[in-house]
Amino acid sequence: MLLRGTISTPPASLRLKSNLNPQNSVTQSSQAAFPAAMQRKPPSYSISDEDLKSRGFLLRRTPEGLNLDQLNSVFVAVGFPRRDTAKIEVALEHTDALLWVEYEKTRRPVAFGRATGDGVFNAIIWDVVVDPSFQSCGLGKAVMERLIEDLQAKGICNIALYSEPRVLGFYRPLGFVSDPDGIKGMVFIRKQRNKK
Repeated sequence: MLLRGTISTPPASLRLKSNLNPQNSVTQSSQAAFPAAMQRKPPSYSISDEDLKSRGFLLRRTPEGLNLDQLNSVFVAVGFPRRDTAKIEVALEHTDALLWVEYEKTRRPVAFGRATGDGVFNAIIWDVVVDPSFQSCGLGKAVMERLIEDLQAKGICNIALYSEPRVLGFYRPLGFVSDPDGIKGMVFIRKQRNKK
């Protein structure tokens, strides 16, 4: 399991360089015990929830209402392999943070991202996709900013990311860095047996 760092061969991974000190991070429930100056400030997003809604995009943080066949179509449209929807459902059951964007006019998912982890120290962001016909609208950034905020609100400050190498530049302005502190990750790849 990759806890920190990057993978030097695809799939590429980045780690969020957090400004939070793990000893000083607080959860929302414990913020009241701290003076106002020490409490976490409300998130500052590049595009507000209200602006997204005015453009017909609805933010969803649960899988309720998410059509997995339609989500699979978005995966395929961006070059991911088609997935078994029963397996997607199991993956979503084991997901710690989820955000998807529904286009109000069509009631279809047009952006998606999720994170898994131990719920305390570490999380990994997976499956960040935006339907190609909705790219360059700020939806990918909106998904990432909110996923990161949701994870940090839980006190998680070690956030890794799996990404296609061609889009790593998208994540750097969001605070992700390659090889933080020289840390390298590894991935187990199952060897396929020759079938006769």
